[in-house]
Amino acid sequence: MSDFSPIITDFWRSYIGRGTVLHRGDTFQLAVYPALDEDRQLMVLQTADGKTSVTLVPELAERAGINGAQDISESDFWTGLDKAGIAMHGADNLFYFTDSARKALVTEASTGDIRRLTADDKAIFTAFGSAASAQDLDNAQVELDHWAVFGSFDNGRLVAVSSIYQWEDAAIMDLGVLTLPIFRGKGHARGLVRAAFRYACAQGYEPQYRCQVTNAASSALAPAAGLTLFGTLDVIAD
Repeated sequence: MSDFSPIITDFWRSYIGRGTVLHRGDTFQLAVYPALDEDRQLMVLQTADGKTSVTLVPELAERAGINGAQDISESDFWTGLDKAGIAMHGADNLFYFTDSARKALVTEASTGDIRRLTADDKAIFTAFGSAASAQDLDNAQVELDHWAVFGSFDNGRLVAVSSIYQWEDAAIMDLGVLTLPIFRGKGHARGLVRAAFRYACAQGYEPQYRCQVTNAASSALAPAAGLTLFGTLDVIAD
């Protein structure tokens, strides 16, 4: 995964590798860490180069029959989860800029009618939200009070929004993006993603684009905006 910034690769190496490593092989690593967040007590990172890294709390390891005396394989791990009735939420794709794509991004001029939104834009942001479905708003997680917010306009109307926020206290900015249905397919989302991430890069952050594997449209937007698939992240179901 050398095409990605060390900020990305070092983050995931330390984030998933916290605690006591019970197994470390060429393609599979498993660690136990008791201080994981409530909603992330089991995490599975599968990178595009075919490697799987798991971290989970001791209680779940015990339920799945995993202990420090075992030389556990990836197949053993999944079998243990199944037997224990431990279900996963459903993976997110993780996209990042390669070094070369990031360099192209930061030197590129913005296109389209796009600008940064502020608290002074509350009225038009509220109107935008009123025109979107509750499901779209919940999926996109765009908020006017996020670290930075950008809007794309069509004849003076706000028709697409992207907001970015810090990921896990790291030098990484995650992103939400939403385009009103009748304005989709016109390049608004792609322009917003690149504008928001260009701003993040200028402030010293690495951009992250994350979406459900099952969201075909969002998964297609990421490479269209110049990002490359790093891998998938799954967590334990609620």
